[in-house]
Amino acid sequence: MSTTLALRSGEPAPRFTDLLAAEWIKLRSLRSTYWVLALASLVAIVVNLNAVHSDLTYIDQPPAPMPGHPPYRYDPLFHGLSSMSSDLLAIAAGSLGAITVFGEYTTGLVRTTFAAVPDRRGVIAAKVVLIGGITALAGLVVSFGSFFTTNAMLASRHVGLSVSDEGCLRAVLGYAAIVPTCALIGMALGALLRHATASIVSLVMLMFILPLMFGGDRYRWLKEIGTHLPLSTVSRLTITPGSSATMGKYAPTVLDSWITMGVWAVVAVTVTVVVVRRRDV
Repeated sequence: MSTTLALRSGEPAPRFTDLLAAEWIKLRSLRSTYWVLALASLVAIVVNLNAVHSDLTYIDQPPAPMPGHPPYRYDPLFHGLSSMSSDLLAIAAGSLGAITVFGEYTTGLVRTTFAAVPDRRGVIAAKVVLIGGITALAGLVVSFGSFFTTNAMLASRHVGLSVSDEGCLRAVLGYAAIVPTCALIGMALGALLRHATASIVSLVMLMFILPLMFGGDRYRWLKEIGTHLPLSTVSRLTITPGSSATMGKYAPTVLDSWITMGVWAVVAVTVTVVVVRRRDV
């Protein structure tokens, strides 16, 4: 439709790079949004560094093994790629994704955007690529930065890991991939609800409250629902062979967790596109 209008007006249809540039200008004009993501990334790395630094005492003086239990073995991934940091990045990225959608509806800028570019799919595609790319970069910086710095600290204790060790690269990539996934989920919630408070509260409930309802090993169907929630996928992907960390009974496979994370991302993008195309501004 945008191509037809452009031809009638004698102007060329906007290219996808033009849409990306427009979305970048919008994002850059709201300095608080990307500063929040940058600050959250820095804090996430600091949290992981502090966790490992605090553990040095226990590494130097390991606790005595309990009867019937194997000797204490330090897990650099469990502490160096902590769930606290991934949770922090998840909420920051999800909030950023939601803001990029509901922010335009709140201010009324969306009317100007769709008047200039009636191709709503193109606009949303540009948003997805931009936000997904920025949050993926943040996830990679935090993940690789945390892994290499924490294991450099552990090298003198001879318990550090290399990214080439079994399961380590998968853990690092999974730890990074959850960040853009949560950003896309935030975009879907922003498109559905179009309200700041409702979008953020829904994001928090999905990421942190809902998993509390599907824990435990008593009922398999409840546990399997819980293991297919977004943040559960990264928990599984960061467990390496030989680790003392476990998800208990009915834990998903590595492939299952990758598929689940991908499905969440695809469904989130699909929901965003469908809702924005079909609902009035």
